[in-house]
Amino acid sequence: MPSTVLVGAQWGDEGKGKITDLIARDYDFVVRFQGGNNAGHTVIHGDKKLALHLMPSGVMYSDCTPVIGNGVVVDPGVLVKEMAMLQAEGISCDKLKISCDAHVIMPYHKDLDGADEKRLGSNQIGTTKRGIGPCYQDKMGRKGIRVQDLMDERVFRMKLEAVLAQKNPILEKIYGLHTYTVEEICEEYLPYARILKPFMAETAQLLNQARREGKSILFEGAQGTLLDIDHGTYPYVTSSSCCAGGACTGTGVGPKAMDRVLGIEKAYVTRVGGGPFPTELKFPEEGGVGQDAIDGETLCSVGHEFGVTTGRKRRCGWFDAVIGRYAAEVNGLTDVALTKLDVLSAFDTIKVCVAYECDGERYDYFPMQQSVLFHAKPVYVELPGWKGVDITGCTQYEQLPENARKYVEYLEEITGVPISIIAVGPDRDQTIFRGWGE
Repeated sequence: MPSTVLVGAQWGDEGKGKITDLIARDYDFVVRFQGGNNAGHTVIHGDKKLALHLMPSGVMYSDCTPVIGNGVVVDPGVLVKEMAMLQAEGISCDKLKISCDAHVIMPYHKDLDGADEKRLGSNQIGTTKRGIGPCYQDKMGRKGIRVQDLMDERVFRMKLEAVLAQKNPILEKIYGLHTYTVEEICEEYLPYARILKPFMAETAQLLNQARREGKSILFEGAQGTLLDIDHGTYPYVTSSSCCAGGACTGTGVGPKAMDRVLGIEKAYVTRVGGGPFPTELKFPEEGGVGQDAIDGETLCSVGHEFGVTTGRKRRCGWFDAVIGRYAAEVNGLTDVALTKLDVLSAFDTIKVCVAYECDGERYDYFPMQQSVLFHAKPVYVELPGWKGVDITGCTQYEQLPENARKYVEYLEEITGVPISIIAVGPDRDQTIFRGWGE
């Protein structure tokens, strides 16, 4: 099994958790390379669904080593609770490795995240308020605290004293918030350090040695291409590099080690938070009317479109082939896993956006100008559906209704990327493999 980068090819929430959980058993290592506990994956354990926010999905398999790479920002309290939850379910976390260079989310990061969102008012980005952005800001500003600092109490106290001299005046004088002492934070964080210390490792060295030994690695991305800090719909993006290139910077493993780039795409599109969304079908409470509002509500209710981490109702829209082509290019996708095809069984006809129109101009490519994206109108092709046909029991591609196969093949044609995995339901066995092992 070659080493694979798995990335979201839309605005996140594409169903990466199911696909990662499904294929992780084939890999020796599963590595998170960016983001923090602002992402959520749902994995299956027996008859239970477990939500993972920091732990790589490979923890579900005893033969796999889960790794948290240097590109991740770690809330140690969240990680410790997640480990305890898994261990209570009989799932061992003993093989977990945490990069000593990963940055640590501190209490003031969470305070500043929430306060800044509140200040933005109607222009909010839609962050999860979990401190992710402020932690990455400190990383880039070269004043962050890393996992290795947390493990050395003297260094931790020294760095805390320096950073609090800067953060406390901002918390107090700008936002009117609680300030922190070194002792207060040490009292909370040093017990986490004692728990996590046995798992700290030089993960770049570990992974590169594994490659030399012929081991396979699954690089597990969070969020999605259109939320990438460089290539997404800025500023309505996350704070990390969630395209395939982020797997290199977020782990210390070079691009020659990446044999395959699997993009995860939903059979329609969803988005959480603010920002442009050309194919959005607005809900009635947001001003949506007519058939578009009905279709949006149907996608949301049938697809159970609520965030794993936040519980927020996701914005829903038809499949957007413009961003499909864009994601294929910026990630170098080799193939795609298409999720939630079964949700479209609720429709007589299904639309696919093939281009945008703005001010009389047609865009077949993804325009990065905000002024175009916010006013872009989708150009649709309408395809016949397979309403009422239950496809959740299909295990072979040929078992799908003809119109479902035509839909899949049209998406391949319009985006230029083969679809090798098709999810027709939430469970592991509700999956069709179509060229994945080739």
